[in-house]
Amino acid sequence: MTTVYDFSAQTLDGAERSLNAYQEQVLLIVNTASACGFTPQYAQLEELQRKFGPRGFSVLGFPCNQFGGQEPGSAQEIATFCSQKYDVTFPMFAKVDVNGDNALPLFDHLKTEKPGVLGLTAIKWNFTKFLVDRAGKTVARYGSTTSPAALTRDIEKLL
Repeated sequence: MTTVYDFSAQTLDGAERSLNAYQEQVLLIVNTASACGFTPQYAQLEELQRKFGPRGFSVLGFPCNQFGGQEPGSAQEIATFCSQKYDVTFPMFAKVDVNGDNALPLFDHLKTEKPGVLGLTAIKWNFTKFLVDRAGKTVARYGSTTSPAALTRDIEKLL
């Protein structure tokens, strides 16, 4: 059975990282953007990282420019923004597509495991969140309007 640990992605600094590095952790995988109405969710994502990180949890951020061109910056600009504006300490990956022919295979897998409303797989907007258990199985999908803080109970159940 395929799990998220079977995939890899490029980090913001250009290194290829296997998600196997996060094996046995609870993960919250999020497509992010720096110029979106939901961008303030970075603060709550970081709160989750700091609260649950010591217990085997990690947020993984994947910048995406597919929705309204809301992530136009370079990798360096994204890194600077996340660090200076939200003091992000969780891993950030290189800008990716989450829908279409060039979608990162990880996101194709996540969408197949947890389709959205009405069984549609496409991600509708920035800050869609996928919760992954310690076995690498996607257990929940949350839309952009669901605040990261609202996921606390679901994360705690998996830790």
